[in-house]
Amino acid sequence: MINKIFGSAQNAVADIHDGATVMLGGFGNAGMPAMLIDALIAKGARELTIVNNNAGNGDTGLAALLKAKRVRKIICSFPRQADSHVFDALYRAGEIELELTPQGNLAERIRAAGAGIGGFFSPTGYGTLLAEGKETRLIDGRHYVLESPIHADFALIKAHRGDRWGNLVYRKTARNFGPIMAMAAKCAIAQVADIVPLGELDPEAIVTPGIFIQRVVQEGHA
Repeated sequence: MINKIFGSAQNAVADIHDGATVMLGGFGNAGMPAMLIDALIAKGARELTIVNNNAGNGDTGLAALLKAKRVRKIICSFPRQADSHVFDALYRAGEIELELTPQGNLAERIRAAGAGIGGFFSPTGYGTLLAEGKETRLIDGRHYVLESPIHADFALIKAHRGDRWGNLVYRKTARNFGPIMAMAAKCAIAQVADIVPLGELDPEAIVTPGIFIQRVVQEGHA
């Protein structure tokens, strides 16, 4: 019997190792898997490469992971905003590496990894520092930059509801990067508000099929 439900977040993240590449769902706090991130902090893995839309807000979630100095490198689109003081201090002190990626390119690089695409040409970033060292081409009179896919060892994402097979539905914009990150990681772990019996989720409403999810944890089961 297929059952991907884990009894606790700590058990679900127990094999995240030092040096792992970990994708974190969320657009700011919307869709951020805070419970899984807290479990990852408690687990103690270090030298992580984190892939996220931004670089943490305030002092919780991703910001707390950064503050614990568990992250060696972050790949993101928006490293600075009004409350990104944790990342800002680490970056100015030379204690974290940043790979800045425009948001559209970030999403497509993650999607490309999940789709098995070896790379793609994007016009975004051509002629800027972001294109340095990358292959460029002139296609139909327009300049493009070759972007590589982003693969991950683990993806920590948040969904609204799930079942024991790992099928997921999301709540509005909290969906954001979750579906493509689940596809791009070797092991995708989903934090869900509710776990429902098989067959209760409308097949037409399932956004992430269980084939892309390895573990499911219900909120409140830290």
